[in-house]
Amino acid sequence: MDGLREALDFIRHQTILGYSAVSLLTAASQHVFSSVVFKCPCNSRNMMYGSFFLLMPAFILLLLGFAVNTRMWHQLTGSCSRQKDCRPWGTCAHFCQVLAPVAAKALVAPLTWIAVALLGANFYECAASGSSLIKHLFCKDKGSECQEKLFKIPCNETISAEISSERFSFQAQSQLIGWVLIASIMTVALVSKCVSLSCSSVSNLQLMFWKIYSKEEEEVFEIKAKEDARKLAERNTNCFFKATDPAPFPIPSKKEWQKISLFCTFDSQEVYYNMI
Repeated sequence: MDGLREALDFIRHQTILGYSAVSLLTAASQHVFSSVVFKCPCNSRNMMYGSFFLLMPAFILLLLGFAVNTRMWHQLTGSCSRQKDCRPWGTCAHFCQVLAPVAAKALVAPLTWIAVALLGANFYECAASGSSLIKHLFCKDKGSECQEKLFKIPCNETISAEISSERFSFQAQSQLIGWVLIASIMTVALVSKCVSLSCSSVSNLQLMFWKIYSKEEEEVFEIKAKEDARKLAERNTNCFFKATDPAPFPIPSKKEWQKISLFCTFDSQEVYYNMI
């Protein structure tokens, strides 16, 4: 039991380290973009420019998060060509079981980018200074000069201080939104974790054992696959150079490959921990 608990603690530690590394790298990249690359134009294009720097990198990070997730490609590969009885995606609930963990991991980097960018306030300040809504709130019945001042806020500290003395500054708005976003993310993550665990049909230790088994099975499968692939390659190469017929080599059938490629969720009523 002590060994199992140590393994569980190690997995939790590795998961936390992984998420922390992604968040730190994203935060560092945002700082570089904000201080080196980003230059607000301080004209009527402020809204577009600031919004692109705030949201577009987050969207790119989201796409990269999906692209590098092996779990998604494992389920997607060959899904359209399989027979109907395979049903790789299953019901809607089954689909959500596949998509939810993938989306949760993919959202770490983009949400970190947006939160850190809002706390830094540069992108939001630029975008807000060109917003028609902000113009209506700040410059109602004040003429066109007020709008020109709004455009210059990211580039002129004097104008920024003048506006801030009258209204809530853009930097303060951005930081408040950033903290609200962080608090919302943490709340949703905590509630989701509590709901998923409370609805589990097995205990926490048994569920963690399944995760350990799945990880070990994947590592053993990769090692065994390399060994058999090398043996098969050696057999075929020798047959080619020696001009001999290949000896029989046992390989799983296509149907067997499809069966072990299906999505599997652990059920306490079943006797297996994975498709293999």
